[in-house]
Amino acid sequence: MRKLTFLLRPSWLILAVIVAAFAYLCFTVLAPWQLGKNDSTEHRNQLIADSVQADPVAVTDVLDGDSDTHTEWRKVTATGAFVPESTVLVRLRHLDGAPGYAVLAAFRLDDGRTLLVDRGLVASVDGTRPPAIADPPAGPQRIEARVRASEGVVPDKTPSTQDGFRQVYTVDTTQESAVLGTPLTPIPTGTDKGGYLQLAADQPGAFTPTPLPQLDAGPYLSYGLQWLAFGLMAPLGLGYFVVAELKARRRDRAQPSAPTNPTPTVDTPTPTQPTTEARLADRYGRNR
Repeated sequence: MRKLTFLLRPSWLILAVIVAAFAYLCFTVLAPWQLGKNDSTEHRNQLIADSVQADPVAVTDVLDGDSDTHTEWRKVTATGAFVPESTVLVRLRHLDGAPGYAVLAAFRLDDGRTLLVDRGLVASVDGTRPPAIADPPAGPQRIEARVRASEGVVPDKTPSTQDGFRQVYTVDTTQESAVLGTPLTPIPTGTDKGGYLQLAADQPGAFTPTPLPQLDAGPYLSYGLQWLAFGLMAPLGLGYFVVAELKARRRDRAQPSAPTNPTPTVDTPTPTQPTTEARLADRYGRNR
């Protein structure tokens, strides 16, 4: 056991603590974070793929259904009418790589409930201001759309009125309800974020639809596996350096010290070989 007493030196103890903390973070934080993102991405991709093959259902069935069921990306139909003067623009969107806006409006169902509808994207004028926005068609309409979950709000990005339009930074049913001064019914999505409708192409009042995400799981699985590998490699690396240190110590102690010459001659100096203690002191700054 005395051979391992060098591990009690501050430098080795600090290194061991760093390695242990890094491995702990790899297994409990970093790898689960990436693997969780991989699971959520795969789940989203499966929902999108299923919705592409499924026929649309009435949005009232979703509104009155189980609130714990995941409904995002599901295709639905709705009958009712757009609420006049309910246009709200979402800033900082992009259309074909250029600055743009998402156009929101309220849609009142035949049963009286009002939903938030994303009409699609429009390009900005000179990259700085919104274009003229046509009002949605008046009168009874039947629309087809996808259920989307609200994006939430950005605390330091408050709604404003610019260029004659009410403008926000995210699509959020609760915030848009306050901006419009109209109670909006959030669509259950199976999460804590109430949903809204995103119009499909060629629907009444639709602009350029927001494209569906690419059905790609992304690099999250490989990142998660890499963090697991790093968590294993760190302790193994520490063990390697401990073994290397033990071997170096064994070599230092195996080299004999040169005997002291009791009668050195003046003309022929005798080279002296450093003792084991001196060699160790030279390597580490002091005897071990």
